[in-house]
Amino acid sequence: MDSPTGTKILDPALPPRTRILAAARELFYRHGIHSVGVDAIAEAAETNKMTLYRHFKSKDELVAECLREVGQAIDRAWVEIERAHEGDPKGQLLAFLRFMADAKLGRKPRGCAFVNAAVELTDENHPARRVIEERKCRYHTKCVDLCRKAGLRDPELLADELFLLSEGAQVSLQCVGPQGPAARLGEMFETLVAAHTPHG
Repeated sequence: MDSPTGTKILDPALPPRTRILAAARELFYRHGIHSVGVDAIAEAAETNKMTLYRHFKSKDELVAECLREVGQAIDRAWVEIERAHEGDPKGQLLAFLRFMADAKLGRKPRGCAFVNAAVELTDENHPARRVIEERKCRYHTKCVDLCRKAGLRDPELLADELFLLSEGAQVSLQCVGPQGPAARLGEMFETLVAAHTPHG
């Protein structure tokens, strides 16, 4: 079934909490957090506001939980990549960078859910702000660790460069679309890693 905004939701047989999160994640990503109300989320999830508030005490908490789910999906990708490139930190780094580039270019140009939320949520005490900061710091720390273990030169600098390139690509996607400079994100990632790879 579609919501009024045309958003497909999951099977109505799924638990209400699962449906609410799925609908909220999609609506927030497509239309922005502030422009989506709990009525629209409840309707898209084929439930009601009473049920929504039974699972989430506020819209703010729902936003935070949606972002936690996004982070958990990325964590699962990390685990798969580590398994596929066991004992090869450089291979893990390159595989994760390819995953990030493909993920950014594979969706409509709305960029990163974390970045979008950070722009909208100006209140530093919003529960989702803590989720955003924790997740972004975690990815950066992981990148530094892999760069160091791979024996790449200036691992902290390289991690900063990769991180800022990724963040900038997400803004570019929203400004000029996937055919703009972000289309070469994967190639730029690899070029940066190669520039920090010791030779000889």
